[in-house]
Amino acid sequence: MSPHPTTAMLLAAGLGTRMRPLTDATAKPLLPLGGRALIDHALDHLVAAGVHTVVVNAFWQADRLAAHLANRAQPRIILRREATLLDTGGGVRAALDQLGDVPFYVVNGDAFWLNGPRPALARLAEAFDPDRLDAILLVYRTAHVHAEVGFGDFMVDKLGRLSRRGEREVVPYVYAGVQVVSPALFTGAPDGPFSMNLLWDRAIATDRVRAVVHDGLWFHLSTPGDLSDAESALHLRQAGEPPRGSPRGSQ
Repeated sequence: MSPHPTTAMLLAAGLGTRMRPLTDATAKPLLPLGGRALIDHALDHLVAAGVHTVVVNAFWQADRLAAHLANRAQPRIILRREATLLDTGGGVRAALDQLGDVPFYVVNGDAFWLNGPRPALARLAEAFDPDRLDAILLVYRTAHVHAEVGFGDFMVDKLGRLSRRGEREVVPYVYAGVQVVSPALFTGAPDGPFSMNLLWDRAIATDRVRAVVHDGLWFHLSTPGDLSDAESALHLRQAGEPPRGSPRGSQ
């Protein structure tokens, strides 16, 4: 077990095209859910986990994002404006000098989750062994998702090892937009834009990645309908009616 990360990368540069028209004039991570911007929910989780510095990349509506983040006292935020979109992997690689030489969290700017009996970030950090792993991913059961997620992303065995789904295969887990990674994951990574999938596939092939199954509540937020459904589910939960498919003990 390694010490819990104290730095993080929050990915907020995407165009949010599937969330239009809500993202015509604002960045997707600034959309409200449960009375707060999505990015603030993610930052609150990171602060609670002991993170003191978060690098946030920005591209679409970067000025609006910067103005919003300026109102936060914690954590310390370093805003990186991308001249061109670098995708998920390229965005993190470009920020490595500011993230340090120890493992760090990477969180999607639109990731929204409620913790189960124990915080998801703590569970990831405690399961991450930098001597054996380059990444550990938070995944969620496809059957519990309140939105269309296609055929899923991964198979996960009882030891947390991941494998990709085959053609036309349906698999039971989706990536939940939260991970712990080592800088070593980016050794030999290409310059410019590329997806984290490139590095995950390499880590799967060398048995250097694991998964933790989220035991709280998580929402896939891709379209305006997804956001509306998530808002309704939160209202039901506040009224004492657990959303359909939510694991027991989520909070």
